[in-house]
Amino acid sequence: MDYTNLLNNLVNYGSGVLCVMAALVFTVNIIVEVLKTVFRRLPTSLLTIAVSMAVTAAALLAASAVLAFPLHWYHAAGGAVLGLFVSYAAMFGFDKFKDAWEKLRTYRNQT
Repeated sequence: MDYTNLLNNLVNYGSGVLCVMAALVFTVNIIVEVLKTVFRRLPTSLLTIAVSMAVTAAALLAASAVLAFPLHWYHAAGGAVLGLFVSYAAMFGFDKFKDAWEKLRTYRNQT
């Protein structure tokens, strides 16, 4: 098995997927902040999951149209998994990042 080719593909496509995921998380955060004022009774976590799945599905359909590849069942499954990752990152990512940043600043000020 050619591990060099596998590693190159993983690095190339992995970085692209992470960039797309970051853009999706940013988009979901903006949409959820706007929709929270409209759907006040709906829990924010449920709203975030629904918006994440919809935005990820739209991004998958747009990528399929632009890159001209046919959609298969594993694209839908991967899109659903990516949608869950996006919703998790949108719900908890910034808070975890902010906590880590504060710990780093506190640690740096102590030394």
